[in-house]
Amino acid sequence: MRIVAHTCSNTEIVCALGRGDWLVGVDDHSDYPADTLATLPRIGADLDVNVERIRELEPDLVITSLTVPGHERCLERIIAAGLPYIVTQPTSLADVAADIRRIGEALDARTAAEALASEFDRLLANPAPPGPAVPILVEWWPKPVIVPGGRSWVNEMLRLAGGCNPWASHDTESIEATTAQVREAAPRAVIMSWCGVTEDKYRPHIVRRREGWEDVPAIRDDRIFAVSEAWLGRPGPRLLQGIERLRDIVTTLR
Repeated sequence: MRIVAHTCSNTEIVCALGRGDWLVGVDDHSDYPADTLATLPRIGADLDVNVERIRELEPDLVITSLTVPGHERCLERIIAAGLPYIVTQPTSLADVAADIRRIGEALDARTAAEALASEFDRLLANPAPPGPAVPILVEWWPKPVIVPGGRSWVNEMLRLAGGCNPWASHDTESIEATTAQVREAAPRAVIMSWCGVTEDKYRPHIVRRREGWEDVPAIRDDRIFAVSEAWLGRPGPRLLQGIERLRDIVTTLR
């Protein structure tokens, strides 16, 4: 079967299910697992896929996504080209597990999909760690400060780690957090998870120097952490490791 994967998360799901050798193309931003993807044709940027390039690869299935604003334009092009596709649009860990099962069904990898999805099921069945939840600011982007809202799997990840997202009550995928909102939320830690930026290029001083943030507990106590969006922002297998990284951070705050 010839598979084209659009978005890092879908590429990682395909590979985690043991079907990396079925991939004939991936988007420009897919980077894991590196050895599997090293020689694969690229279909263009995450928000601007080249449908003609996809067509040339003669896929039996395109696995695409609606997880980021702008993906809908890619989906429209794929549909207009008459390409066979499935689309993911998760907002929760349960959605991620469901997508893994659905992709596993499409790729004749049901056993591997069930094993991986069951890891998410098991975690979701666990209660939150004892004690009060620690407010944590996860930022997708530094300027303006973009944080997850209520429709994000990050809320469940934080809960499972013993934390909470101060903006979980906002019925949106993400919001721009103002200085006043951050001061009111008083997060105990800031986690930089800047989308499209490698973790080695995250700069804590950008967070520290924000005007009006001096008395925010996370800044006052210098609790600024870097966790790549590969572990928090991609709705795929590595969210499981992301939860562990969040737990390690919360442990330092208790």
